[in-house]
Amino acid sequence: MDVLKDTVESIILNPDLAPLLAIVKAARNGAVYGAKVRFPHALVMVLLFRSGSFREKIRLVLKATKQHAYNLATFAVVYKSAMLVLRLLNPVRPGKEGPYDTFFAGLLGGYTVFGRAKQGSVNQQIVIYVFARVILALARLSIEPPSMTSTTPTPTLWTQRLSPETKAMVQRNAWPLFASFSWAFVMYIFRWQPESIQPSLRSSMKYIYVNSDYWDSFRNFLIYNT
Repeated sequence: MDVLKDTVESIILNPDLAPLLAIVKAARNGAVYGAKVRFPHALVMVLLFRSGSFREKIRLVLKATKQHAYNLATFAVVYKSAMLVLRLLNPVRPGKEGPYDTFFAGLLGGYTVFGRAKQGSVNQQIVIYVFARVILALARLSIEPPSMTSTTPTPTLWTQRLSPETKAMVQRNAWPLFASFSWAFVMYIFRWQPESIQPSLRSSMKYIYVNSDYWDSFRNFLIYNT
């Protein structure tokens, strides 16, 4: 047993194999993280808001958990593999990362794992989560001083050259405006075009804002919603 352990240890600590082993570990980490994030969320949402037997609900929870874990693991493999290939094919500095390698590797992974796959609720939630974080990051970067993004292979934006007073005003008002208009649009769309809203969000909004208009007893007024 000790011999086997030492052999495995020597393999995983071999620096020549590190780029390939990094892909394996990325897949492992993607699967673990996906399962840890999805399982409790799916468990709560399915048990509270889905109909069906307990066995059917558990099956849905495990299915969503498996898909989330599989998607993140697969994306990690595609992304890390693409990064490795791009480094090897770098015509200027072979073996070194190029300035846009991460973009093209992410593009390939996004298309392969999420773009071509069925547009289910799990995929939608993952992509929308990433999209929202990208928008917030770009908003922050748009008013950072040029020195803060000088190492990024992108041009300096005109918004980065605003006066300190203007930047302070933008920072002070950006989040209130963003939050206010986000809720304004979602409530307007829910009122007039509810079928266009993602089903789980539509269901939760109906529970809060529509079902609250109906009751015929104390029981379904405060104790149990119908």
